[in-house]
Order: sequence, then structure tokens, then C-alpha cells
Amino acid sequence: MFLADTQLTANEVLRAFHHDEPYLFLGAAFTTVGVVAIAFCAVRRRFDPLLVWLAIFAHLYGQRLWLDAELLRLTIPPSEFFNRLTAVVDYLVPIPALLFFQAAGFLGRYGKPITIILTSLFSVLVLATAILGNWGIFHTVNDVAIIALILAMMAMLMRRRAERDFAVVRVGLFTFGILSIFDNTVRTLKIEPYGFAVLLGSLGYVAARRTLKRDEELGEIHKELELAKRIQLSLLPGPFPDSPAFRVAARYVPMNSVAGDLYDFLVADATRAGILIADVSGHGVPAALIASMVKMAAISQRAQAAHPGQLLTGMNRALCGNTQGQYVTAACVHIDAKSRELRYAAAGHPAMLLLRRGTVTEIAENGLLLAAVDEIEYRDRTIPIEPGDRFLLYTDGLLEARNGAGELFGEDSLANLVKATAAMPPAQAASEIVEQVQHWSRLQDDDLTVLVCDYTGVAIDL
Repeated sequence: MFLADTQLTANEVLRAFHHDEPYLFLGAAFTTVGVVAIAFCAVRRRFDPLLVWLAIFAHLYGQRLWLDAELLRLTIPPSEFFNRLTAVVDYLVPIPALLFFQAAGFLGRYGKPITIILTSLFSVLVLATAILGNWGIFHTVNDVAIIALILAMMAMLMRRRAERDFAVVRVGLFTFGILSIFDNTVRTLKIEPYGFAVLLGSLGYVAARRTLKRDEELGEIHKELELAKRIQLSLLPGPFPDSPAFRVAARYVPMNSVAGDLYDFLVADATRAGILIADVSGHGVPAALIASMVKMAAISQRAQAAHPGQLLTGMNRALCGNTQGQYVTAACVHIDAKSRELRYAAAGHPAMLLLRRGTVTEIAENGLLLAAVDEIEYRDRTIPIEPGDRFLLYTDGLLEARNGAGELFGEDSLANLVKATAAMPPAQAASEIVEQVQHWSRLQDDDLTVLVCDYTGVAIDL
């Protein structure tokens, strides 16, 4: 009797295995596709919605095939938990499919509300099944919703233009739709998984093609940004010429490949130094384009470098109406070693700092932002200078850098840092200031530009 029961069990297992063999294979294949797609996203370190939703869709469908296998039911005793788990997976499968179709644009202009409504419906079925159990009405609602979705998708794809992606998905969806509707209505044969294999292949093709195309486009964008970066760097001046009267150094750290910060040496000789610094509102390519316009405006007014207020007035008239609503802060200083005086003017820019005998003083003569109002006259502020003076021009990225607690670096910290670097040469001091700000903020969220100018006083004897 024991031998007969053992033989009967073996025969049942063998029969179940032969029945489930193609579905077990397909389930393993679908699960593998899901794992590979997720791994691909992880390797690229980039969230790709098409690949992610495709991976989850394939994985859940593969798991559903395994859970429905007769072989598994022979090895696992019947239980309420297993029945609920199987039903929950059934209701979860359509959710990533909807999200994939929405991300791919296959649901048309009504895609978002359709996705929200049906995702909410399937989520309710999942929760209801987990709490109340596997009721027959839940299966009916699920089947009706899936059939309606498939028919709607087929109708939409039939009306769409014959692009390659739509044509490929149309074949997969029609194959899956026909077999799925047959399975959900007749329930005598299990042929839907074969249709899913065709659908998964078509969706995988679309996801892979679009991912590769997007990578190619991103590659082209990166190349263009690198070119834009080189062009923008070419707008910046070279090192300040050797001068017995001045030691000038600059440190420029853009937030992105290109930036809205700009500086220039309008005058650079043995007895004079004319320095301009500017900051365009915003970041990235738009700000960089405006920065190039600011550079041209400054060049056109170079003859007024000895009078910073007049220079900014001319720049403002050149920029007004041409910056697409973006504004510019700027500051200009002209230092004359022979007359031992400094002229300074600014347009909405942070005040210049003067370090003299260990004390930091703000030098401010601020007008409105550039490109805001046409008829504005900017004024100079003139102050005497002394040998050993150090001047600091900078953009607001330094002051507005925030630490993990959200605290600004601020004016006081910058003034203290200027004092702490007083013994350093200008180049080292500029680098140290930027590094301390970066250490404070950890995450740079603005462009950083610093110019340090030392007046030696040697030119007095020329």
C-alpha cells in the first residue's frame, strides 16, 4: 500500500512537472529579464522609468506563473495565506504595466488620469484581498478592468501614427491582448504567458531603443556642454600681468559645466588695475549665455574703466531688454597707484572688502541690478589707498553657502577668513577662501568666484 501511494505521488509530481514545465521556464525567463533590467539601471546609476517599470512588470508576472504552478501546490499545503498571496500578486501585475505605458506615452493625453484611476483600483484590490481574503468579486473586477484596459490600449494604438515604437508595441499588445482575453473569459487553456512573452519582447525593444537613444542624446549634450565650458573659460582673462604695484589672483569654481559668474581685468599695467566681477541670476547654460553678453558689454565700455560708475551705466544700457528677464549684479574697481586712490561702483553686488592693518572694512556703492531699468546712472565711490591694502571681490555664492543645518556662511565668516589668510599670497588666499566655503557647504549650489588684489605701493616711486 505504501509503495502504491509513493508511486501515485511520484506520478502526480511528474505529471504536474510536465504540465508546468513551459510556464516554469517562462517564469524564470521573465524574472531574469526583470533582474537584468534593474541591474542595468543600477550599473548606470540612473533612474530610467521605462526600464524600472518593465523590470517590475516582468518580475511580478514571472512570480505569478510560479505561484500558479501545480507543482508548487503539491509541495505547499493549502493555506489562506498562500491563496491571498497568489491573488495579491495577480492584482499587482497591472500596476507597473500601466506606469510603463504612461512613461512611454502610449496612453495618450488621458494617460495620467487613466493611470491614477486604474492604479488606485488595483491597489484597493490588493489591500482588500490582504485584509478580507480572496473574494470572487475581486477576480471579476480585476478581469473586467484588465480586459477594458487592453481593449482601450489596442484602440488607441490603432489610431496612433505608424511610428516604429507604436508598430512594435501594437504587435505585442495585440498578441497578448487576444490571448489574455481568451484566458480571462474561457479559462480552459493557459496561453496568456506566450502572449506575454511577445509583449515583453516588444516592450523591451522599445525600452532598450529609447534608453540607447537617450544615452546618445545625453552624450551629445555632454559634448556640447564641454565645448560651451571651453568657450566660456576662454572669455575669462589670463593671469594678471606682473606688476610692481599689484598682485592679483582669481579663483573661479562654477556650479555646473558652465556658469553665470564672470570676471575681467579691464586695465592691467604697472600703475593701474581695473577689475570687473559680475554674477548673472540663475545657473547653467542660460546664465552662461547672458554672461557672454555681459563680457561684450564690458568690452564695449572699456574706455570708461577709470570711472566704474560710467562703465556700469554704459553696460546697463547695453544689456537692458536683451537678457530675457535675467538680471546681473556687478562690481567694478579701478585702483591707481600714482594717485593712491581707488574708485568703486556696484550694481546690486555684495560689497567689496578692504583688509587694512588687520581690520576688514566693507566698501559699498550700490545701485540697482544691471538690465533692470534703462535710465540709471551709477556713481563712483573714491577712497585713498595705502601700501599693504588687500581688496576682495566675490560673488554671493560665498555668502549664501549653507551647511547641513541650513546656516549661511555669511559676511562675518568671510571677513574672519579674509583676516586669517592675510599672510598668504593672493593666489593661496583665494584658493583657501573657496576651499573653506566648500568645506562649510559640502554641496555647492551656486557658482563661486573670488578675486584678491594686493596693493604693494611700489609704483609710487615709478
